[in-house]
Amino acid sequence: MHAILAAAIEVVILALNLYWYVVLAAVVVSWLVAFGIVNTYNSTVRTLLTVLSRLTEPVLRPLRRILPDLGSVDLSPIVLWLVLYFLIRVLEQLRFSVAF
Repeated sequence: MHAILAAAIEVVILALNLYWYVVLAAVVVSWLVAFGIVNTYNSTVRTLLTVLSRLTEPVLRPLRRILPDLGSVDLSPIVLWLVLYFLIRVLEQLRFSVAF
């Protein structure tokens, strides 16, 4: 039973790590769009923006409502990264304690 729980925790940790990179990609692409480096009229870029937005906005939107408005600076990805980091570390400790 411990092996199944440890494997399930490992899968959740992997998913959280992958989501961390999805948020990073969303931030980088938004910067590229903001600085005019990427053409948003390109259908591939528009599809990528839509996918990244649909993956990140449901989590970032509530954080934006909680955080103070700083104008053009969006701190919600940083807060999300801190939350993800905390969850990953807690799950790693839990996995370690389940293994023994």
